[in-house]
Amino acid sequence: MHWTIAAPFIDKSNLEKEPWLTPYVPNGRHKLDIVPRSTPLPNWHERKSDVTEFREWMVYWEHAVEALKATEGGIITVFPQLPALLGMQRRIIGKRVPVVSWFFTVNNCYGGMKQALAQYSLGNIDYLIVQTQRELELYHKWLGIPKDRFEIVHFHEKELPITYEENNKEPFITALGSAHRDFPTLFKAVEKLNIPTVVASGKRALAGLTIPDNVQTPFGISKADCLRLNQEARINIVPLLPKPNVTAAGLVTIVEAMHLGRAIIATKGLGPEDYITHGETGLLVEPESVEDLTQAIELLWNDAELRNRLGQAARRYAQKHFSPEAAGKKLGNILDKVADKAGMY
Repeated sequence: MHWTIAAPFIDKSNLEKEPWLTPYVPNGRHKLDIVPRSTPLPNWHERKSDVTEFREWMVYWEHAVEALKATEGGIITVFPQLPALLGMQRRIIGKRVPVVSWFFTVNNCYGGMKQALAQYSLGNIDYLIVQTQRELELYHKWLGIPKDRFEIVHFHEKELPITYEENNKEPFITALGSAHRDFPTLFKAVEKLNIPTVVASGKRALAGLTIPDNVQTPFGISKADCLRLNQEARINIVPLLPKPNVTAAGLVTIVEAMHLGRAIIATKGLGPEDYITHGETGLLVEPESVEDLTQAIELLWNDAELRNRLGQAARRYAQKHFSPEAAGKKLGNILDKVADKAGMY
């Protein structure tokens, strides 16, 4: 079956270098063609707002139109904007084209008119691929879509080369990322322990907070710098706030740290429990618990053997479950199901 792929991070400038999952879908039963976006996707960390602006929606609309025109079978989208617009376009033109929405992840499950619009535009999408059990439950209730049209596929990342060693001369903790981070709890814990800490995040995530003297907050650093911090830190921490309507957070940071074989502490609630097995591939702590986080940091900080065991187990698990090969195999299975249902073999 022929599928066009519309991924907002693939544009005309990087089309040749970004095959996405196309090399990893097995058995050759599907022909996959990428339709590039007309302009590059804005950098999330440089955005002034979490909301997709009208001008951006127009670019997404154009991208959806091109994917719909080019397909001889179905469409695979990545992220939530494109399936919503394709759902509208299918209703307008009356063309029944199978759509698989890969990594359908919204920031919040809004009510009111936004919810009604989401239900209208997404109600007939064939498959929505999510990254956690929490997302599946939330979207099922929010959109009114049956659970059998959802499937959980973990966030994937190519294997990351280990190019730096842990800094044992000047050891430190690091916390990377911005979305829904619980930096107040982290700051109380590391200030109490007086452990050097580097927080690489955005200015919005740290606005209004008092930064302890033992915490550094470099802004505007590159992805390569974040990966270096990830490897040189003694412990990687992903502190998350408990927010009832927030769907998921911290997963990219967790998967990267696991691929790099790092010891991780993450807060339960927004999805880390679907990626980390407590005591085997990392440690999980209760939301907003300074005591729980402090104890976990102190335990890992003082136990090199435990850090190494958790880190190596995390790396092995990530290589098996969070790889492009694993994601491509699951995508192939999903495409088979949709094609069989549509009678397009």
